[in-house]
Amino acid sequence: MRLMIHLFRAYPMPSFLMVLALFLSGLAEGLGLSAMLPMLNIALASGEGTETAEPPGQLEQIVLDVLAWLGVPATLGALLLLIVAMATLKAVLLLAAQRQVGYTAARVATDLRLEVLRNMMRSRWSFFLHQPAGRLTNALATEAQRASDAYLNGATALTFLIQAVVYGSVALAVSWQATAVSLMAGAAVIWLSHFLVRMTRRAGKRQTELMISLMSHLTDTLQSVKPLKAMAREGLTDRMLQGETNRLNKALRKQVLAGAALDAGQDLMFVMLIALGVYLAIGVLKMEFATVLILSVALGRTFAFLGKVQKQYQKLAQAESAFWSLRDTSARAEAEQEHLGGHVTPVLERGITLEGLRFAYEGHSVLSGLDLEIPAHRITTLVGPSGSGKTTVIDLIIGLLRPESGEIRIDGVPFETIDLRAWRRMVGYVPQETVLLHDTVLHNVTLGDPAISEAQARAALEKAGAWAFVRALPEGLETLVGERGGRLSGGQRQRIAIARALINAPRLLILDEATSALDPESEAEIIATLKALRDELTILAITHNEGMAQAADVVHRLEVGGRLSRAG
Repeated sequence: MRLMIHLFRAYPMPSFLMVLALFLSGLAEGLGLSAMLPMLNIALASGEGTETAEPPGQLEQIVLDVLAWLGVPATLGALLLLIVAMATLKAVLLLAAQRQVGYTAARVATDLRLEVLRNMMRSRWSFFLHQPAGRLTNALATEAQRASDAYLNGATALTFLIQAVVYGSVALAVSWQATAVSLMAGAAVIWLSHFLVRMTRRAGKRQTELMISLMSHLTDTLQSVKPLKAMAREGLTDRMLQGETNRLNKALRKQVLAGAALDAGQDLMFVMLIALGVYLAIGVLKMEFATVLILSVALGRTFAFLGKVQKQYQKLAQAESAFWSLRDTSARAEAEQEHLGGHVTPVLERGITLEGLRFAYEGHSVLSGLDLEIPAHRITTLVGPSGSGKTTVIDLIIGLLRPESGEIRIDGVPFETIDLRAWRRMVGYVPQETVLLHDTVLHNVTLGDPAISEAQARAALEKAGAWAFVRALPEGLETLVGERGGRLSGGQRQRIAIARALINAPRLLILDEATSALDPESEAEIIATLKALRDELTILAITHNEGMAQAADVVHRLEVGGRLSRAG
């Protein structure tokens, strides 16, 4: 129950209200059940002389005293009305409790998703790079929902436990000796079947592990469908994922088997226990029929609810590993929070200076003493072979990575004193692989930011040289671009990506191989657009294309090992 204690502490007021409603509903149900014994005695005694009537038992006398205190006659009609009233009150309170449980369970899933997402987005870039996309997808979708289900199952188990306590209390009031013996026998049944709960817990933990692995591999595979199909190698996907899928299926089968065995075996043992108890009470101990009937109902319901408690706990045990896995993911991301630097807001009026930068990745030197100048309001390109550190330079300037030694200055201001968040708001970034969302052109430019108006989106598209073709689309800004922008050409996708980078009026525009996949005509159009923008902002581009290098004001050539040679 460690999970429930953790969640009750996280949501104290909703949990308190839920427990209070459950307790009151159980109390109402107990009062209704308690009224059954005097009602049965009244019904059975009708037509018999008062001299032959048995004196009321302890529980019966309590109910009669309460009715006398309330001024209600102990008649059959009054007792039936009391039972109906208590059943109604119980139903209302139980509805309130279950509604609270449902709302809190939904909130648990939402809060967990937001916590993981926020911590991941705030973590260091080097940490984020090592997280499989499938793991994060699985955490936000599957694990969060399973964690919510675990809370729901735990709260449901608490509901049944309170009801079991109420019925057990009624049975104790009727005959504490018979109830004590019966409860010990019931506890033995639950103990004997608890191994099925442990079996389910192991299966649930295994399911969590396999789902993380399967989703990670599946996400990677789906991103490679086109080349796999192009080379008729899509069959490799089936063989690669078959083993993990089969292992997951095996864990699920164990989970199903344990649940079914608990349902069938426990119910059978409780029925046998009740039948034996009725036989001993009537046939051996010669107890009154009304008393035995109430005991049978009370103990039968007690055992039924105790069985449901164990079954719900079994479901909680199956799902709780997802919660702890999710918490572990969130905690690791939180421990890797990014340091956002100082409090100086940069301006970028003169330029960016890199001096003596050294950076190594996993022991492999990428940059060794790099000196570099990026003048403001100019187009600067970085050229060089793969592995020469061009993208690393970009990541250092953005602040995604930190150098081992050396210094970066913005207009002479050391990078460590700059407010990193404020700096990134001044950056527009266009990646090599232009991935558009399966949404409208407008949404792809604004990314759903409600603070950005349609007029601002149009202005950004005009600056990117994209408004002419966007206006000609069937629905203009509201045209769906298709999966990954598949309804647009490469050049059109690139222009929308540039418009997205320009939407917040950046001071620095970074293009990471943004024209590498374009034909010469589209590249020439993009270059013309960039030339028109350099009076408004600073442009830094990584490129292998001669056209972009020739259009640049400054060209820096990097060699493998981070050595710089001036190329223009």
